[in-house]
Amino acid sequence: MPSEVRHRVEHGQAYPLVRLAGVLDGATTGPVRSALLDLLAAQPEAMVVDVGDLRVVEPGAVGVLRQLLDETREWPATRLALCGPADTTAWEPSGWPLWPDPAGAFAALGTPGPLRVGIELEPVVGAARLAREVITEACGRWDRPELIGNACIVATELVNNVVAHVRTPMSLLLALHGDAVSVAVRDFSPALPRFGGPVPPTAYGGRGLLLVDAVAVRWGHLSLDGGKVVWARLDSGSGPA
Repeated sequence: MPSEVRHRVEHGQAYPLVRLAGVLDGATTGPVRSALLDLLAAQPEAMVVDVGDLRVVEPGAVGVLRQLLDETREWPATRLALCGPADTTAWEPSGWPLWPDPAGAFAALGTPGPLRVGIELEPVVGAARLAREVITEACGRWDRPELIGNACIVATELVNNVVAHVRTPMSLLLALHGDAVSVAVRDFSPALPRFGGPVPPTAYGGRGLLLVDAVAVRWGHLSLDGGKVVWARLDSGSGPA
């Protein structure tokens, strides 16, 4: 009988709580990764995963959580916590903080702050302008006006790329991380961005990711089932706006 992992997401608390149940082995690490990445793509400030009903039959399978931690360390920079393991030793290789129960995890994470905003956009002319308005308002409210220019450059390029090439609905996600801000756009195309470095001065187009690369501290993408997130992280020392 094939193994499986079931997941249930509860949104009634400060942060999403994911309850996993079943058997974690080589066959189920993929579905677990996909389910957690899909939730992380919404850019929560923190996420708690309850593994109390998840049985590990292949110790190496816990590595999927370590991989997820490393993949999302820069974006969305979500604080992650595991709770409820019967054997904490088996879960230590994940690198996630461990708590006996959800209540302890939520108490340790504290109260969420108003440091993340998101908006749904259609792939139409004017989408980038609306994205810039959201960024300008949010950075002003966060007292980070020096980040507005470069954040607007990144958002314009990422949104216009979806409008011109992908043509699916998208989500703009903006978050403050201390003195830095992350800008991300999620769409529903699996096609990944390709960056080939500088283009000839006479070339037509091809400069979108070059601009992103010029102003961002770092940027990258996350592949999701049925889509992707392209993100960039900026700080006050990033390239000139």
